[in-house]
Parts: sequence; structure tokens; C-alpha cells
Amino acid sequence: MICKAVEMILNSTYHNKEEKQILTDLVGKPFSFLESIKMKGVGSKRMIIEEVSPNLYTYLNTTSDLNYANIELRTDGILIYINKGLQNFTWAIPYYQLVIYKTSGTSIHGQGKYIHFKNNKTFKENKSFFSKLWDKKIKYDEQYNFYKT
Repeated sequence: MICKAVEMILNSTYHNKEEKQILTDLVGKPFSFLESIKMKGVGSKRMIIEEVSPNLYTYLNTTSDLNYANIELRTDGILIYINKGLQNFTWAIPYYQLVIYKTSGTSIHGQGKYIHFKNNKTFKENKSFFSKLWDKKIKYDEQYNFYKT
């Protein structure tokens, strides 16, 4: 499989060590089992994708099926898992490239791409997950805050 590290979206239908190392280099190691228990989970429930940027269309179902994704927290970023039929794609976004907008639902931006999640029951069930995501992003950004008052 050929993958562009610059693109940061990998076809993760089948796991291999090389891709696992690429993801670790980009967004850090996964949290340990004990850390994930202390955090009360590091993954979101699946959410319905309402809209994506044009450069992400190829990773979605082209039929009228619903498109789903879920998010995993990592030490230095997030992984967004997108399901397309029998294929899985993983979009790695380091915290320094991550921008989150709270609109009707939530929109996650990074690397010139975005994904907007529908504001429905499954999205609302992820409220505590998004609180954890905000906390991790803020803690990461505070490391590089040179203008402390």
C-alpha cells in the first residue's frame, strides 16, 4: 500500500506496523488501558457525518447511505475513523493543527479539510467526550503559550 504521510489519511481496513508507526509519530501513542479507565474512555460513540470538505468526498459512501465516524483521543492529537462500506479510513490530526467549531453540531478542521457532525441524539451522547477533547487541546496549547500573564 502506498500512503502519503502529508495527506494524513490512511486506508486502515487492514492493519500493518508501518501505518501504526505513522499514526504514533503524528498524534502520539494511544492511552494505556489504565489511563483510558481513569479518563472514563478515550473514544467517542459513532456520529453521523452531515458534511465534509470537497477533498474528503472520496472517503464517504456515494450512495444515499448515512456516513458515520468516530474519534479517538491520543496523547498529541486525534484520530477520526471514517467508515465507507467495508473500508475504514483514519484521519490523523495533531492538536497543533486541530480547530473545533461549535455550530449546529460540531465541525472539526485540520490540514485544509473539515468534517461536520450532525446535531442529533448520537451527537448529544458524546457531550462528555467533546469536553475531554477540549481539555486535551487546551492543555496541549498551554505548553506553547509564550504570552502568559
